[in-house]
Parts: sequence; structure tokens; C-alpha cells
Amino acid sequence: MALAAAQTRSVLFIKRKYLHALRKTCLWFSTNDTILADQRKPPPKTHLRKSQKKTTLTDLSWEERLADVVTPLWRLSYDEQLELKLKHQGRILSQLSGYLSGELQSQSSLPVRTKLSFPVLPVLPSPVRDGYRNKSTFSVNRGVDGNPKTVGFYVGTGKKGNIVCVNGDHLLNMPEKHTRVARCYQDFIRLSSLEPCLLFHTGGHWREVTVRTNAEGHTMAIVYFHPQTLTPEEVAVHKAELLNYFTRGPGSVCQLHSLFFQESAMTRCTHEQSPYQLLHGQPHIYEELLGFKFRISADAFFQVNQAAAEVLYSTVRQLCIPNPEEGGERTQFGGTLLDVCCGTGAIGIITSPRVDRIIGIELIEQAVEDARHNAALNNVLNCEFIPGKAEVALPGVMLQLSSAGGGPVAAVVNPARAGLHYRVVRALRNQPNIRRLVYVSCKPDGDAMRNFREFCCAPDPKKKLTGEAFSPTLAVPVDMFPHTPHCELVLLFER
Repeated sequence: MALAAAQTRSVLFIKRKYLHALRKTCLWFSTNDTILADQRKPPPKTHLRKSQKKTTLTDLSWEERLADVVTPLWRLSYDEQLELKLKHQGRILSQLSGYLSGELQSQSSLPVRTKLSFPVLPVLPSPVRDGYRNKSTFSVNRGVDGNPKTVGFYVGTGKKGNIVCVNGDHLLNMPEKHTRVARCYQDFIRLSSLEPCLLFHTGGHWREVTVRTNAEGHTMAIVYFHPQTLTPEEVAVHKAELLNYFTRGPGSVCQLHSLFFQESAMTRCTHEQSPYQLLHGQPHIYEELLGFKFRISADAFFQVNQAAAEVLYSTVRQLCIPNPEEGGERTQFGGTLLDVCCGTGAIGIITSPRVDRIIGIELIEQAVEDARHNAALNNVLNCEFIPGKAEVALPGVMLQLSSAGGGPVAAVVNPARAGLHYRVVRALRNQPNIRRLVYVSCKPDGDAMRNFREFCCAPDPKKKLTGEAFSPTLAVPVDMFPHTPHCELVLLFER
């Protein structure tokens, strides 16, 4: 009962608290805008402002073309980027308001600017704007000079047949440790007797390399390799060459904490489908968020911007389980937090001191293993992580919660871009104990919009949406990806 009472009292408090904090935060970021954002600007950047919109591609260097693809907002100041993102989120949420008010009848309707029926806070800025990525994947293809053993990012598309691979050293979001590994990997494959694998059906072996880092500076590299018709013994020779290059040869300057090798004939595959082979170092790196420590495996999901992830998760925690006491970060309100699409358990573990019980559901088994390890690592004893599809596991969990009568339930969902399965939406909506639901979306104008409407529409027995409708009461955009148009949207629904 305490959680329900706290939630009811704290809605206005949360909004006042966030607005007050954001005024100071946004002011700080505005006045210090040039401190970080100007440190690594490509030289031509100052000459390419809005007045030169007629510039053609042939007038731009390859580095500028790549920057326009990977970091399209790099020419704007950070204040301008945040303003652009806020306007975009406002348009999306205005569309949601239109659906709820009946002004828009379907998602294919023509856009109508509807007055928002709930507050949208200013975009929470990223504390770090340059070199913030802790995970980068570099491709292999023909470079500007035609060399097929070039490591970087693509300009052009395969459909048009005009792909050019350009080194990413100049990109504002790329840390130097990542580009150093990419340069060394390029040097290595150029020395190798094997050809790169540009298209699976045309042969070749060396594929992309993924680099992961943490705040301590530990670096993990994962090299992807197509075996084609090589025997295991032949593959072993080239693995040994790769290991020697990065541990004893020129690549040792990367000081790798971990070196993995995955051989696969598929574009993407899991550890279960084709194991990540540890050639050197430790099997994991670790990262800290809001005082909690998390283990990161080779294929585990982790937010790509650690500093902004702390902003995101503290926002999610406060909206899931509000804490009306300014100094009471460890105040516990009881009840259950249901964490759907929980990944490696970050949201649940960070929120665990405030509730009696955390139940997380996650599809990827390795992520569930990491979540369980992370809970033990942080001595968190009230978390349970369930592997499997959410749409399969959730109805049983809901039945268990209903029969147990364990008090109020809050839910947080953080799905992939495809959004939630309709059975997940149905199970959440039809559970009367869930009075508060937080939806985290990286693409709210996509399939997530369908979920929003299903949570908020009038009861519909035909769709088996019989529970009381939710209403959006607060939206908080968080900038996880400076220099790009993207940000995370945290949307609070209540009933």
C-alpha cells in the first residue's frame, strides 16, 4: 500500500523536481557548450554552415561525407542539436495526443499538430558529447583508393553498388581507442594472405571488428571471420597470426584486455550458434552505473554512452518508483518492479533498493546469465531473471503475481525497435495491480507508437484488451547519441 500511496502523491512532485533540475542542467550545458563539443571538430566544419546548403557531394571530402552519414548533426552546436531533437519528439508525441483525442484515426493519417495532453520535459543532455561510444563495429570493404582491405564505415549503399569504406578517425562520437584498434586491424588484414569477405558468396574471410571499452579504459576486440572451405587446422594458423599481431606485434599498442574470434557463415549469430573464442585476456569487461557494477560479455547489450546511461537509468528509476525524499536515495517502498526486456538487468538492479522484488524477463540466455551474475556481484538478493520470450513468460508471471497478492506492481519495458508483442501489451494492460508503466523507446515513431495506442485505447474485448486504459502523464527525452538525430524517450503511463 505504501508504494501506491507514494506514487499517487508524487506525480506533481516528480514533474516539479525534474523541471527545476532541468532548468539548472540545461543552463549549465548551454553556457559550457564549447568545452567538449569543439575539441575534435573536423577542420572543414566551420566552413559548412546553413548558408551553404547548395554544396554538392563532390565538393565534400570523404571524411565530411562519412560524418554526414554517421553523425548528421555534427555541424550544429550542442544547443541546436537538443532543440532539434526536442522538436522531433514533440511532433511524435503530438501525434500520440492526436490518436488519444480522436483527431487522428489511424497511424497512416496525415500529420495533425495536436496540443499535447501531457508535459514533455526538455531533452536531458549527455554529460559527454565527444568520443562517447563504448561499442563500435567497423566494416571491411573497398576504400577510397580501391583497396578492399579498408576498415571503417560505409558511404553509399549496396543496393546502388556505390559503397566506399572510409576510416572513422575523425568522427566526433568515436573514441581514440576504437579507431586505434580499427587501424591496427586494417594493417593486419593487409599483411594477411587471406582476402577480406566483402560478399559471402564471392569468398574471402576477414570480416568486421567490434571494439568495446569501459570507463576504466579496458578494451575488448571481437574479430569476425568467414571460414569458407578452410579446415579447422588452417583457421587455427590464421587465429595464431591474429593473436601474435595484437599481443606481440604492432597491434600490441592497443593493449587489449580481451581478444575474441568468432567464425561464422552468417551475417549475425549468437554465442550459442557460434561460440566467441577467447584468444587472449579476460572473458569480460566491467562497467559502473550509479554505484552498481555490471559485467559485459562479448555479445551483451549495454548502452553505448555510459555517462548518458546514468542519466537515462536514474530517470527511469525515479519514474518507476518515485522517491519524494530529496536525500533518500535508498528509501524502500515495497511492491514489485516488473522489468520486461531486461537485458543484463541494469534497470532492475539499480532500482532494487526501492522495492521488495524485481522480476526481469529477457530473450537472450547469455544476457540472463549476465543479469544473474550482476545481481550476485552487487549483492542484490531480490532479483529474479527469467529467460524466454516475454509474450510467452509474461502471462504466467502475471498469474503468479495476482495469486500471490504481493502488493502493487510497477512495470518498465525497454524493447527493441520492433516494440512489444501484442500479447505482452495485453498481459500488462490486463493486470490491474500495475498502476504505473514506464516505456523506454529509441524509436517512438515506429512500432512503439502502436504499443502506446494499445496501452491507452478504450477497452476492446475483440483484442482482449479488457483492462483499464493507461494515460501518458510525462515524457522525458534523454540524449544518448550526440551529433545524431536520435535520442531515447522515457514515457510514463499511469491509470
